[in-house]
Amino acid sequence: MVSLLMRADPFRDLDRFTQQLFGGANGSPGTLARPSVMPMDAWREGHTFLVEFDLPGVAAESIVLDVERNVVTVRAERPVSDQDREMLAAERPRGVFSRQLVLGDNLDTEHIEASYDAGVLRLRIPVAEQAKPRKISVGSSSPSRDQQAISA
Repeated sequence: MVSLLMRADPFRDLDRFTQQLFGGANGSPGTLARPSVMPMDAWREGHTFLVEFDLPGVAAESIVLDVERNVVTVRAERPVSDQDREMLAAERPRGVFSRQLVLGDNLDTEHIEASYDAGVLRLRIPVAEQAKPRKISVGSSSPSRDQQAISA
């Protein structure tokens, strides 16, 4: 099985803690708000891993994907609402969001494809050729018994 990502993300946990302590994603001090994360699903289909991030209300132009070695970083921004507006409820996180995926060495980071539709960012990450299963033929350096019997 090819490893896709590491589940431990101490920076996200720290981000969640500081938002709860010092202010929510909407910038209101002391407001307990949901953390600014990108919910994600990941699965494998044949020789491709697929990852989907929920980014509703984010403009496609604000999404930035960086790949460095086997780490994919996704950054996106949902603009802060008008400060002159008197908010009655502010539960949707705003600002810059970032998430990193640590990919296994068996994935081909040179050929990642990304698409964004209806608030969902989808990454298609192919399995590297050297990681795909293959058959190896076994040769013999000595003649088989059948060949010896015929020549005798």
